[in-house]
Amino acid sequence: MLKSVDFSGRPFHFIGIGGIGMSALAYVLAKRKLPVSGSDLRANRITQCLQALGTHIFWKQDAANLEFFSAPSLSSLINVDNHNNASASGQAPLGGLAPWQNSAPHLPQGLPQVICSTAIHADNPEYQAALAMGCPIFHRSDLLAALMQDYQSIAVAGTHGKTTTSSLIGYVLLFSGLDPTIVVGGEVKAWQGNARLGAGPYLVAEADESDGSLVKFSARIGVITNIELDHPDHYETLDEVVETFKTFAEHCHTLVGSLDCPIIQTAIASDRTEPMVSYSLQYDSGADYTVDAIEYRSDGTTARVWERNQLLGHLELRLLGQHNLSNALAAVAVGRLLNLDFAAIAQGIASFEGAKRRFEYQGESNNIVFIDDYAHHPSEIRATLTAARLQVTGLKSSYCPRKRVVAVFQPHRYSRTHTFLNEFSQSFADADSVVVTDIYSAGEPDPGNVSSRQLVDLVASYHTDVHYQPSLQSVTDFLQTRLLPGDLVIFLGAGNLNQIIPEVMAYYQGIEAESPQKVVVP
Repeated sequence: MLKSVDFSGRPFHFIGIGGIGMSALAYVLAKRKLPVSGSDLRANRITQCLQALGTHIFWKQDAANLEFFSAPSLSSLINVDNHNNASASGQAPLGGLAPWQNSAPHLPQGLPQVICSTAIHADNPEYQAALAMGCPIFHRSDLLAALMQDYQSIAVAGTHGKTTTSSLIGYVLLFSGLDPTIVVGGEVKAWQGNARLGAGPYLVAEADESDGSLVKFSARIGVITNIELDHPDHYETLDEVVETFKTFAEHCHTLVGSLDCPIIQTAIASDRTEPMVSYSLQYDSGADYTVDAIEYRSDGTTARVWERNQLLGHLELRLLGQHNLSNALAAVAVGRLLNLDFAAIAQGIASFEGAKRRFEYQGESNNIVFIDDYAHHPSEIRATLTAARLQVTGLKSSYCPRKRVVAVFQPHRYSRTHTFLNEFSQSFADADSVVVTDIYSAGEPDPGNVSSRQLVDLVASYHTDVHYQPSLQSVTDFLQTRLLPGDLVIFLGAGNLNQIIPEVMAYYQGIEAESPQKVVVP
């Protein structure tokens, strides 16, 4: 029988600590002054933040990492690891020992609790070593589920919109002085990362369904934004996805759900013995929270908000598109469940700037706007490109009106690309030009039954301007010859496509610098 997670001082060791979900949990534990260590393959801003909190990180996933908790070999391992730190980052190591390891007599006794994500496979040498040593091993969802029990938790689930909705809710609570603890799947400027530790009673967490672990969570308030099949690597059918969400809903004391999703209406709301708190963008839907007088603009969205046919007031948000208005309405519903005044909720939402990689403005060069977005499902791409179209038609300068939306797409996973090949092909209607690069495998082996070339051919049957560029370098080269002043270019995908944005921007900055008095068409 799996042992319970121990928060009394026993150390935690994360295999793959730099991942967006793993690092958020490690951050909360480290801020709670618990001993935390971990391993990863490369340094990033998040791992540097963890190191600044005293987290000890190994820059390889190796069986020897677990020997770190054996006092006799501690000294030699620290020397080796400091060398690895320096080699991985190109800098002097950021501090060897964590504060809780500064002297051997105070070294935590006992084996560490080892935390893994679904990305860590059974043949991982560090995982194998943890098994051999008898370490208690937990999936990251087990740790999050245990943390939820320490708080009055608010868990946000759904196929799309989880990160933005959970971030909005966390921000509204923070803005209202409730000092929440927050664990989300994206970085947010307001708390300088993907997590924060608060002193208040509430925990706001993004609850992921991708691997089925959603069924482990029990929350005071659960939110379901929508339900679709998005992870065919784990689920064979939509029915399996629905069953996972139904179990999650049963575990939540109060459930908040969108009636704009037919599946939530038919499979979730209709099956509950307790009524669901509902929201909808349709005023006549009968939902508890609705809107009217909606205006979708290039610089944001406004609407009037109603609570059970009583006018609450006006809502303004900087985020674009109806999907983000729906996310904001979920935050209103949660805020009202916590007895917050609508005025405070609305002020918080109005000042929320969004999460990283969610229609994130990267800059402007030669009057070309660069946007980074995490969209990787056909529904997400359609919603994001609709928002992009708003900007192209609404944001204009006197000398160069916005002209085109250029969508650059990196498909994510072979399984998803194959399952939704036809849906992807029809998702780019709001783009004027489409560039598709090769599939980002995310660790999946290539089954040989799908390719980006196939996708390009299908998109071309619905779209007149489609281009296949197999590598990131070829995408970079292509964009350096094709973008025009007035373009909005949006990079879509959950992989590493956004790595090329700085180089493309720099190229057009160079063009702009050569002719500073005018915008230059290359």
